[in-house]
Amino acid sequence: MLKKNSEAILERFRRGRIAVIGDIMLDVYLWGQVTRISPEAPVPVVNIRERTCCPGGAANVMLNLARLGARASAFGAAGDDPAGREIAVLLREKTIDTAGIVTDRTRRTTEKRRVVAGSQQLLREDFEDRMDLDDQLRRLMVNRVVDAIRAGELDAVIFEDYAKGVLAAWMLEEIIGEARRHGVVTALDPKPGGVTPVKGLTVIKPNRSEAFSLSGVPDSGGVADPEHDSGLAAAAARLFELWEPDQLLISLAAQGMALYCRKSNKVRVIPTRAREVFDVSGAGDTVTATYTLALISGAKPKNAAEIANLAAGVVVGKMGTAPIGFDELAAAVRDFINQSSGEAEANDE
Repeated sequence: MLKKNSEAILERFRRGRIAVIGDIMLDVYLWGQVTRISPEAPVPVVNIRERTCCPGGAANVMLNLARLGARASAFGAAGDDPAGREIAVLLREKTIDTAGIVTDRTRRTTEKRRVVAGSQQLLREDFEDRMDLDDQLRRLMVNRVVDAIRAGELDAVIFEDYAKGVLAAWMLEEIIGEARRHGVVTALDPKPGGVTPVKGLTVIKPNRSEAFSLSGVPDSGGVADPEHDSGLAAAAARLFELWEPDQLLISLAAQGMALYCRKSNKVRVIPTRAREVFDVSGAGDTVTATYTLALISGAKPKNAAEIANLAAGVVVGKMGTAPIGFDELAAAVRDFINQSSGEAEANDE
């Protein structure tokens, strides 16, 4: 259970220095109203009133870190196109260092456009190229990250793999090896079809379906209590064999999170804290950012997971891909501690 010293952990968020390397995207929202059905086909006609955009994918992790007070450095690839330039501007506006973003003129910047009428998403259009990034561009990013680790300029490195072709196993191997030598935390948010297993990460954070897909263990459908979910335990055990991370944090949607540590055979289940769920877009990015930042700020894995769980509970109550702010998380932590104290006192009566 979170203690009052969690507030001191949050205050240390402002000292965090984290590099995020992976697939950056631009999330575009076209907001409008449905006025009629098209005479050309049985589809709604949406009168678009507004366009908004925000960083997505790995860029959303960077944005979450910056909003929580940490110093984030961006490493990824963008095309020589308006979407790539727009992402760079959005990140720099949030004081995120974009020097590590390389330009690949052979590919498009990944852009996801969503058409929303009222609160209902009607359509999503994806513009992207998935071919492997040129190894020379990958080498530029790896060298910059490794140099920053050796210079003592980083506390953590987060790998965000959306299987768009930016990351390769050799990149993770080089960075993880250097990070372990310098006591730097490493975290991976993996995707099936992305990088092949790499050993030595501090934490891997898949969601439930990703955990089963990555492990090759068939999903039996789960049980009401994740603590006694034998299928999930088998998937976790297989992931530890393949990747050998120190920690494994599996997001379970409405069931919360399951935390496994290599030094312990016990699973710790953290129930969900969402009050209302409007949109789960980007919630996994928030969890990865918050959990990693909590670890380097002195939190034990269980407390880090609880803090990340509270952060996810805040962002799913927002529409669209939205990061969490420091004040929002601090308020959620205070409310949870006060509520838990009140319940404990009531049980003692």
